[in-house]
Amino acid sequence: MPRPIVGIISNSYLLNDQYPAHAGGTMNSEAISTVSGCLPLLIPADPRFVSVEELLETCDGFLLTGGRPNVHPEEYGEEYSDAHGDMDRARDAITLPLVRACVDRGQPFFGICRGFQEVNVAMGGSLHPEIRDLPGRDNHRMPPDGTLEEKFEIRHMVHLKEGGLFQDLFGATEVMTNTLHGQGIKRPGARVIVEGHADDGTPEAIHIKDAPGFTMSVQWHPEWDAANDPVSRPLFTAFGDAVRSYAEARRNPVRKTA
Repeated sequence: MPRPIVGIISNSYLLNDQYPAHAGGTMNSEAISTVSGCLPLLIPADPRFVSVEELLETCDGFLLTGGRPNVHPEEYGEEYSDAHGDMDRARDAITLPLVRACVDRGQPFFGICRGFQEVNVAMGGSLHPEIRDLPGRDNHRMPPDGTLEEKFEIRHMVHLKEGGLFQDLFGATEVMTNTLHGQGIKRPGARVIVEGHADDGTPEAIHIKDAPGFTMSVQWHPEWDAANDPVSRPLFTAFGDAVRSYAEARRNPVRKTA
């Protein structure tokens, strides 16, 4: 049997400041292939090339990746300022309606970093442009210097709601994670349940209330060392299981009898 397909949302880049490209981190594909057990398929997140409807029919689930560009503040009713950083309106045009459609259909998605923020905005929530500028908050950004290992190093605690989905998945109410983000949730969207917070109160783990499919999303980057990390592995394993279940149900629908 072919592996179910996970569409990995790509980001736009200029290679050598000249050549436009869509790209995704190898560690995302590795986590989907080796831990989730699914076929990774890189998606050009641009409505000029793909439609939400085509993606829903082609893929069984979606990985909403991290990326330097942020969700445009107009998507949550605020004006742009320099603090909001780089934007990618083409990705906004794909991912925000894609999230809403997946919630309605029960089609699995897993949001990471920017993807986590996209889920919140898609459901009507808002974002802080810069967490480190808020009183009492820590700097959650990626260290500017050092090796890749040092940048993705485990750096802070996430406290999880007792009895929630994440606590059930990890078998713990506290887990250690990396942190590489500037923005974060300001106002949770409709049906967005925040189940995890950093020590400074920053939301770190969410899911969508009463959604029929997998909607767990995290602010950190579990794709790093996903096969070995005790927090990352169960997330990608559970996501893969959900994608397989969705794919099997779609390909073998239960027929109603008279």
